[in-house]
Order: sequence, then C-alpha cells, then structure tokens
Amino acid sequence: MSDAKATDHHVPDAGWRHAGPGGPDEDTSGSFEHGGWLVPYFNDDLGQVMADVVDSAGAFLLGRHTYEIFAASWPKATDPADPIASTLNTLPKYVASRSLHAVEWHNSRLIEGDVAEAVARLKNEPGGEIQVHGSGTLAQTLMKHDLIDEYHLLVFPVILGRGKRLFQDGVDPAALSMTDTKTTSTGVVISTYQSAGKPTYGAMEVE
Repeated sequence: MSDAKATDHHVPDAGWRHAGPGGPDEDTSGSFEHGGWLVPYFNDDLGQVMADVVDSAGAFLLGRHTYEIFAASWPKATDPADPIASTLNTLPKYVASRSLHAVEWHNSRLIEGDVAEAVARLKNEPGGEIQVHGSGTLAQTLMKHDLIDEYHLLVFPVILGRGKRLFQDGVDPAALSMTDTKTTSTGVVISTYQSAGKPTYGAMEVE
C-alpha cells in the first residue's frame, strides 16, 4: 500500500494558499497580480528540501492546471544530475482532469472515472509515495474522501492579501500530528503533518 502525500505553498494571511508562486503569468485567475511571489525565497536550503521530498516519490498525482504548468517547463530540464527534474520526468504521473483528452508528457496518463475511487485503487498498489504537488482542487477532493496521509506545508514570510485557500470553509474537521519542522535561511517554515483522525476538544478553565 502507498501513502498519498500533499505538498503545498502558503503565506500567513488567513491560511491562504496563493496562486502563481513561480511566475507572474502562472496563475492570474481572480485577477491575481502577485505571481512569482515565491521566487525571492527559493534558495539552496529550500531546493534541498524539495529534492528530499521528491526523492521519496513513486508516482505523482496532479490536477490539470498544475500538470500543464509542470509539463510546459520540466521536460526542458534535461540535466540527469538534477534530482527533481529527473524524477518528475521519469516517474508515472496521474492527471485528474475533466477537460484534457490527452497528456503528452512522458509517462503521464489521465485518470478515468471517479477520481477518489481511482486514487484509492492506486494507494492499494505497491510502490513508493503518491505525491500531490499544488493541485489545490484535486487535494480538496482527496481530503473530502480522507485519502491524504501526510501534508508538507511550506509557509513563506510574505503577506499578499488574496489568493486561494487549500483548507476552505466547510472542510471536514481533522486532527494532524506534526512529525517534522524546519526553517530555511530565507524564513520559509516547512512543516510535515500526518493525519491523526478526528479532532478532540476541551475547555480552558481559570482556577
């Protein structure tokens, strides 16, 4: 059985998962004008963290928008010594999309039928981690069906005031257990959480 693990980039203002982290035209939906906000914080520290994450992958699970961004750029990175590019370009990539009819990136395939059922079947197959990068809408679907086992959440020291949320209003309450946290020299906090069932509740009392 394989674990499904989600990696996503956030900023501190109200838990926003912002669009367009890698470039000004990456995602301008909703008139978002702050594309490329991640770039000033990406250094060797963060690059090593991401290389370590990707090194554990057995396959990737991507939504349409993230797939199109990745497929337009990563195949151009052909250096075999680049651990992220070589892994992304060679491992299986499963794409969840209602609008795409074909996927051309090497070793990519479209998910047919119900996404949650397909991912549940993938998780029952032997292999390494099934990693979700970005792909907010897909991640929300997987959360709704309790299919994400671990989260890598990267919080960047910048406030942008608008964007998209990964944990939207109405998401099912869930407890998480932190298993690791580290901070890069540019102030990016990378925390790893595992699913820990339902939340527990209590009451604070003043004695």
